[in-house]
Amino acid sequence: MLVSTKGRYALRFLLDLAQHRDEGYIPLKDIAKRQGISKKYLERIVSLLYPSGMLRISRGYQGGYQLVRDPALISVAEVLTLTEGGFYPVPQEELEGYNITTYVWESLEGAITRCLENMTLQEILDHYEPPMDFVI
Repeated sequence: MLVSTKGRYALRFLLDLAQHRDEGYIPLKDIAKRQGISKKYLERIVSLLYPSGMLRISRGYQGGYQLVRDPALISVAEVLTLTEGGFYPVPQEELEGYNITTYVWESLEGAITRCLENMTLQEILDHYEPPMDFVI
C-alpha cells in the first residue's frame, strides 16, 4: 500500500494542530512553514478533512484552524480514508471475482485496516521525540 503525499501531509497537518491545540486557532501559513508544505496544497487537504467535523475554521485577522476532536479519538485509518479512499494493497479490479491470490490481498487489506484503526494521532504524538538542539 502506497500512501500519497495527500495522505501523508494530512497526517502531518493534523499532528501539527494536535501539538499546538492549546494555542487557539493556528494560521495555515504557520503550519505550512513548520511542515515544509505549500499553503495551497494544505488548503486542498483541509477541503477533504473539514466535512468530517474534526476541524474548526475561523476566518479573519486572528483566524486559522483548530482541532475539534481529541487526538486520541482520531485514527490514522479515518484520516487516510478521507484522503486516500481506502487501504488496498492491489488495485480493486484484482479483488473483483475470485482468483487464486484474492485471499492473500483481502487478508492483507484487513490487517492494514485493523492496524490503522487502532493507531491514533495521540499515540503518534506520544511516540514522537523532537530533535534535540545542539549546544556548543
